[in-house]
Amino acid sequence: MFQLGKTIVSEEIIDTDFVCNLNACKGACCVDGNAGAPLEDGETEILLDIYEKVKPFLREEGKAAIAEQGTFVKGEDGEWETPLVNDSECAYVIFSENGTAKCGLEEAYEKGATSWKKPISCHLYPVRVREYTELTAVNYHRWEICDPACSLGTELKVPIYKFVKEALERKFGKAWYQELEQVAEEHLKS
Repeated sequence: MFQLGKTIVSEEIIDTDFVCNLNACKGACCVDGNAGAPLEDGETEILLDIYEKVKPFLREEGKAAIAEQGTFVKGEDGEWETPLVNDSECAYVIFSENGTAKCGLEEAYEKGATSWKKPISCHLYPVRVREYTELTAVNYHRWEICDPACSLGTELKVPIYKFVKEALERKFGKAWYQELEQVAEEHLKS
């Protein structure tokens, strides 16, 4: 672990290679598990504001789950998260023709319907961020469904922090990311 400003960062995001391999996993991180995608407080308001613009991009099952549960829910841990369809996939999930899970929020963004890409927790994945009183922890979330992503990352020689660069800059800023790059270079030399 090392500290960057008010963040504590796991060395795993430098030492572990990772590139999503949707051909192998089919977007399983959006459909497996027992909770929705974590949401920051401000993101709940965004979901409320953009839902009508996003709705045309969603599946009927997702729209029904959102109509019943709301655009966001309080999870078992007391934190905000996206609602689920059948206690499984995220209500905002859509599927490509080959059955790969995709984000309906991101689809709406890419088609110009909204200016918000998707929850930062999804954009950052496999990095997970945990806010504490004084510091923010930045960690790698290891999940066996992502083993093909680790293999592809190793093949392409792309560490996690480079794979999620855009999301890390979105969350912490470009200056923070540049500092992370310097720390990574020094870490890899040692």
